[in-house]
Amino acid sequence: MRTPNTPTPNTPPPNTPPPNTPTPNTPTPDAPAAPAGPALDVRGLRITLPGTARPVLDGVDLTVGAGETVALVGESGSGKSLTSRSALRLLPPGAVVEGVVRVAGRDVLTLDPAALRAVRSTAAAMVFQDPRAAVNPLRRIGDFLTEGVTLTGTMGRNEATARAGELLRAVGLDASVLRKYPGQISGGMLQRVVIAAALMGNPVLLLADEPTTALDVTSQAEVIALLAALRERFGTGLLFVTHDLDLAAATSDRVYVMYAGRIAETGPAEALFARPRHPYTAALLASTPRMDGPRGRLAAIAGRPPDLRVELPGCAFAARCPLATEVCDREAPRPVAAPGRPEHRAACHHSDRHEGSAVDVR
Repeated sequence: MRTPNTPTPNTPPPNTPPPNTPTPNTPTPDAPAAPAGPALDVRGLRITLPGTARPVLDGVDLTVGAGETVALVGESGSGKSLTSRSALRLLPPGAVVEGVVRVAGRDVLTLDPAALRAVRSTAAAMVFQDPRAAVNPLRRIGDFLTEGVTLTGTMGRNEATARAGELLRAVGLDASVLRKYPGQISGGMLQRVVIAAALMGNPVLLLADEPTTALDVTSQAEVIALLAALRERFGTGLLFVTHDLDLAAATSDRVYVMYAGRIAETGPAEALFARPRHPYTAALLASTPRMDGPRGRLAAIAGRPPDLRVELPGCAFAARCPLATEVCDREAPRPVAAPGRPEHRAACHHSDRHEGSAVDVR
């Protein structure tokens, strides 16, 4: 798969497992049963919050297949994290929700509290940005790993402890970490612990929300490689939320580009980054620093994302797009497939005018 930036010799390539990642022959917990359909299937998701003039998420369609890695990219505030959290129904107070969000075939938006807890403990799990914010610093790692499955009755104490030890070995750590406190291990090790915690319930879907933001470059590469290795071993569907286009290109099978709560473009990672069909995708690529690119100021996308207090009858990117015309202000574009490539779609009135070309955003 094409990667926009080639890793430097001192940085492990993102798709190379770290040295202490167990081999496939290492005993590990059983893989989750593959769902009959997609691990995650989002259809027409629309979320409106109090005090806004338009939806925060506006008609989002997204799927993650079993064993597939899907990246969700875009600027901060575009709705990426809210989209991923909707899979666990972790929604803001007062949110008005429309659409369907199925995890392993079950619509989490309609489940009663008991059924929702079951989905959160066994079917889907999330790895958040900051691992230290996800743990209680006053409790041991072993308690953190086993608490969820024991409270829900999924496992007994002894079984949960044994599984926690197996998962720590699966993520390249020693079972002795069970007895440590969060402050006694590094940030990279703690992120591995959080990943192990997410796998405790044998989920069919893993939601990774900017899982490398708080880590140094070397730890970032190791965590990304670890997620890829675990996804292949356990057959878990992975939704990888990031603003880093290089990571998205290097790790994902497919990519969704989100802007102002809408999906601007989607397609196979290699095709999308090689031949973007939406001006926003092209602008993001143009503003990404390159080790082998020309020196000077980085390109920047002019203007700002639209205010939630302002209605958008047309294309959300129109005010910042150098290719916008009257129809862009008047009508919201529908996703259109590229000729001969039905899996590559862009919501743009002029997608055929600039496919594969650079967009001048300065």
